[in-house]
Amino acid sequence: MSQDLRNQLLELLARESFFERDGLTLASGRSSNYYIDCKRSLYLPEGAHLAGELILDLMLANDIEQLGGMAAGALPVTDAVINAAWLRGQKITGFFVRKEIKPHGLQQQVEGAFRKGVRSAMIDDTITTGGSTLQALEAARAAGGNIVAALAIVDRGEGARDAFKKAGLDYHYLFEAEEVRAARKSA
Repeated sequence: MSQDLRNQLLELLARESFFERDGLTLASGRSSNYYIDCKRSLYLPEGAHLAGELILDLMLANDIEQLGGMAAGALPVTDAVINAAWLRGQKITGFFVRKEIKPHGLQQQVEGAFRKGVRSAMIDDTITTGGSTLQALEAARAAGGNIVAALAIVDRGEGARDAFKKAGLDYHYLFEAEEVRAARKSA
């Protein structure tokens, strides 16, 4: 993994995605005095490029061929990774999991270029307890997915590691939340 790309993404996350104030509620339902909204960085060209390259490096290092997760947290990073994969000549596919099955169309909960049986990882931008990822994991496994890992851009260090271990997943992330907080304070 390129340390230079990692440093650039950390700086971008600290500048564009980190917010500190009282009374913030996380997706897990927990309260916090800070929030990391990775989508604010992932929807910038630089952020999409950097995250795509770095997560792709994690995937290749762990022989993972497919990436997906719960909409909406997984969407921008999955898109960035499959774009980076294409540019590098890697055959990585992406998918996403809906919270609920659509009542029209193919009526699937797992959408995209999902392939059964290939080594896959669940992705989320910021992970606290891992609840959304575990919910998506259940749907992907029910659809025939061979999910072996969970990946994140930022880990808040609030229980996801243990939850993923219990689910039989390896867990890798780019940054701990405290790294982003420290980068914000030093900027």
